[in-house]
Amino acid sequence: MGRYLLDTNIVVFFITNHFKDEISSDVKEILYDYNNTLYTSSINVIELLQLCRIGKVKLSKGVKPEDLISIIEKDFNIKILSFERQHTNILSDLTISNDHNDPFDHAIISHAITDKLILISSDRKFDYYTKQKLKFVLNKR
Repeated sequence: MGRYLLDTNIVVFFITNHFKDEISSDVKEILYDYNNTLYTSSINVIELLQLCRIGKVKLSKGVKPEDLISIIEKDFNIKILSFERQHTNILSDLTISNDHNDPFDHAIISHAITDKLILISSDRKFDYYTKQKLKFVLNKR
């Protein structure tokens, strides 16, 4: 039984129906195991809304950005966790990789470290943060 924080790219694969094509078999095993609890950060939701606004993520016909929270929580049974002061404290102490300038990612990494969650992402840059207590599973696709 594990507790996993899903990065934005993994949530995107769920809501855009690219799950089967974009998720590796080892990550599918984790996600399909109902003994595991799946979370995403409120930071992921903010990033996802931004990606919808700028056209990088296309939602299914009839799905509006304001439906995202309901879809994530009800359709996919992913719990959304609030980003709070303790997460900001870890974020302020995080040593950032020179080639990784994404503030959304930094916040998500801090959320996982603070809450002792295993982060699942397709972003190989996250591996750098395992030296800072990040537990990480790479979606190798």
